[in-house]
Amino acid sequence: MDAVQKTGNGHPGTAMSLAPLAYLLYQRLMRHDPADPNWRGRDRFVLSAGHSSLTQYIQLYLSGYGLELADLKALRTWGSQTPGHPEVGHTPGVEITTGPLGQGISSAVGMAAAARRERGLLDPDPAAGESPLDHTIWVIASDGDIQEGVSSEASSWAGHQELGSLVVVYDANHISIEDDTDVAMSEDTGKRYEAYGWHVQTVDWTNGKGAQAGLDGSYQEDAQALQDALLAAQAERDRPSLVVLRTIMAWPAPQAQNTGKAHGAALGNDEVAATKKVLGMDPDSDFVVDDDVLAHARQVGERGHAAHKEWDEAFSTWREREPDRVALWDRLTERRLPDGWADALPTFPAGEDLATRKASGKVLSALAPVLPELWGGSADLAESNNSAMDGEPSFVPESKQTGMWEGDKYGRTLHFGIREHAMGAMLNGITLHGGTRPYGATFLTFSDYMRPSVRMAALSHLPVVYVWTHDSIGLGEDGPTHQPIEHLAALRAMPGLDVV
Repeated sequence: MDAVQKTGNGHPGTAMSLAPLAYLLYQRLMRHDPADPNWRGRDRFVLSAGHSSLTQYIQLYLSGYGLELADLKALRTWGSQTPGHPEVGHTPGVEITTGPLGQGISSAVGMAAAARRERGLLDPDPAAGESPLDHTIWVIASDGDIQEGVSSEASSWAGHQELGSLVVVYDANHISIEDDTDVAMSEDTGKRYEAYGWHVQTVDWTNGKGAQAGLDGSYQEDAQALQDALLAAQAERDRPSLVVLRTIMAWPAPQAQNTGKAHGAALGNDEVAATKKVLGMDPDSDFVVDDDVLAHARQVGERGHAAHKEWDEAFSTWREREPDRVALWDRLTERRLPDGWADALPTFPAGEDLATRKASGKVLSALAPVLPELWGGSADLAESNNSAMDGEPSFVPESKQTGMWEGDKYGRTLHFGIREHAMGAMLNGITLHGGTRPYGATFLTFSDYMRPSVRMAALSHLPVVYVWTHDSIGLGEDGPTHQPIEHLAALRAMPGLDVV
């Protein structure tokens, strides 16, 4: 409340009602080490509800990632460590740039896919949960994230892929900028995700009363019930998990709770003071964190150090057990290409009648043996894009393979389905996860469908590779719907995107 009030703008409501969840994740459930934010053995945390950046910044401060009270006071100001939305590479402990709703949860699907592919390359034999490479991808998603179409695309794909390392907490507070989401949304989201093949649980802090629970005093932030649900989700290895958490926006603000204004505006001095009284705090004091409270919270650093040490021991055992794979791990960690990799590239004599998409396909297949980290696929256009490497199995559980595509849960060829927007977001997540390098293909004209995800990659300086074929206006029979007239100019206008 104080940070948004000082700045005069921001999103206080969600950060207020999700404070117990955020504290629980950082203090009890997530495997992380504040002293080493890039530790390869860490869990990943994605705040898909990026507008509620304080949800994460406060925990980074309390956990000891380097943020201090002065940084919280500088929220949403030029040059601060606490920009309006989280930015990867800017604030220690932030894994991904979020803000455009739906991008975070969709990129998290890519992170989970990358974790499984990496496991297949480096430690395929142990059972789930028994490798030092196993970790959890934690996500906080909002009503807005769930409404965005890209999240539906990615969530459908995640269920199909049985990505058991993915845990999403859906903050179902039923409030957006336009107030009650009932004006635009009435689905049973949990049932929809069950239909996708997800493991779904519900934790309702309103006990079925909705906003009325805040008015009659029966609202209960049952942290134990939430922890039990999250532990059950983390233990589910065969499918992704959704925990539907029913909260009240801006709880326990007396007047602002359950309002659209609390979603995206400062509460006002009077309401901030009234809320502090409810919490038993001094209404006239701002940014007060008792020394003993901070010391208690920062004990997570000791637990993180112990977890890191335990992981290092398991990792050392893995290095002794898998000497042939250690060299690959080291090279991937250093983001270094192998010596002589370019010798595998094919040559194409000048004047040879060869479509560029076919040449691209030949290059991908030639690189397959020397660059195991390279993988990717198409939005249902593999044969047109020439995006499938010869002889490589598909990344899909064997139970989902088809007569045309042989499946392997650790496979290499990605089939995104006709989900260009999610494909772009998942490529971002794969890249952010680290270790492997992805590419995604479709027709150039359909790059419009994935443009928001491409823009996020450009903003985040991610080395994602896009293979956009059929890039000429001379497409013939497909007609104007498939002719990329303005696309090259529009893509070249995007800062940070190299168009070759």
